[in-house]
Amino acid sequence: MTDIAVIGTGPAGLMAAEVLAQGGARVTVYDAMPSAGRKFLMAGRGGLNLTHSEPLPQFMARYREAAPTLQAAIAAFSPEALRVWSEALGEPTFVGSSGRVFPKAFKASPLLRAWLRRLDASRVRFAFRHRWTGWDGEGRLLFRTQEGLAAVVADATVLALGGASWPRLGSDGSWVEFLAAKGVAISKLRPANSGFMVAWSDVFRDRFEGQPLKGVALTVGAHTVRGEAMITRSGIEGGTVYALSAELREAVLGLGQANLMIALRPDLDAAALTTRLSGTRGKQSLANFLRKAAQVMPVGIGLMQEAAIASGRPLASLSPAELAHLINAIPIQLTGVAPIDRAISTAGGIALGELDEHFMLRKLPGVFAAGEMLDWEAPTGGYLLQASFATGAAAGRGVLAWLQRS
Repeated sequence: MTDIAVIGTGPAGLMAAEVLAQGGARVTVYDAMPSAGRKFLMAGRGGLNLTHSEPLPQFMARYREAAPTLQAAIAAFSPEALRVWSEALGEPTFVGSSGRVFPKAFKASPLLRAWLRRLDASRVRFAFRHRWTGWDGEGRLLFRTQEGLAAVVADATVLALGGASWPRLGSDGSWVEFLAAKGVAISKLRPANSGFMVAWSDVFRDRFEGQPLKGVALTVGAHTVRGEAMITRSGIEGGTVYALSAELREAVLGLGQANLMIALRPDLDAAALTTRLSGTRGKQSLANFLRKAAQVMPVGIGLMQEAAIASGRPLASLSPAELAHLINAIPIQLTGVAPIDRAISTAGGIALGELDEHFMLRKLPGVFAAGEMLDWEAPTGGYLLQASFATGAAAGRGVLAWLQRS
């Protein structure tokens, strides 16, 4: 029986282990943490978004330039297949109003427990507190353990070590140097699905930190996304921001800043808003008038005040037409990207050209890679987990095929 090492207990690693065990291999899964799936559990804290229900062509478009590489893996382990897999573990799923797919338990922990029981029944072995540190001169895997350095011989290896976000949960990107030393091309790890820095005024920051922006539209360049965002003490984050994070990140890193436009009432055009704001204000404060006439919430009015201050004109001096324009075109200058260790995911990683069609590293025969350590990114909404599951399964199948050929 062949011995396979899987390094990493996130969705990609555990799925590779499952496929390998089903294929008759003897599998040991190694992880630096004291237990499995730490980041997976964190992902489920607000409701585990497993995948998305939209048609596969639109689904694949979310992966942008990485879509051709991921296409076969996701087609082989599709969103529907993931739902069937979850139900077989006793965790049926449902489609939310946004099209996102969740387990009915709405948490990661029941699914992970059931999955680990299945892997245990398949005789998958786990070795925790084993931090991978590369290879020795004889090609053995090296792990730093509580007992010292351990060398492991494996017939094949699946690397599923994640990116570099939330390093305290295990994915710290330390693997980059080990693969780079072997000549594997690595794109620099960068924050993805991250927040951005804004130089709010002290008054705005103190009053509106933690306040949500609901039903807004965010625009950068030709890209517009509708949904929700959140004001943070240092800037802005949330689903709509994450969906634009690739464009925003590249602008900030390349130009030092990015211009984000916020529409507070995207369902109303300028003419409709102007009509609403042309009525008599009477003794109402401007804030009350905006709230009642245009249904702009206090945090939105605060954003308008920030923009007015930046332009050098008091908000109260603007005409109804100017107010109407500003409501749906509030300019926000982003001055930086939130730190990578606070990002939901990372961009960059192993260059996709380094992999063959079975997710094996061309320069390291018998070494496969899957999940977030590959150079792809996608917005939140189920796309991150789907690709991690699917590439893990593909890497597992790739190992079995390689062993047969060998």
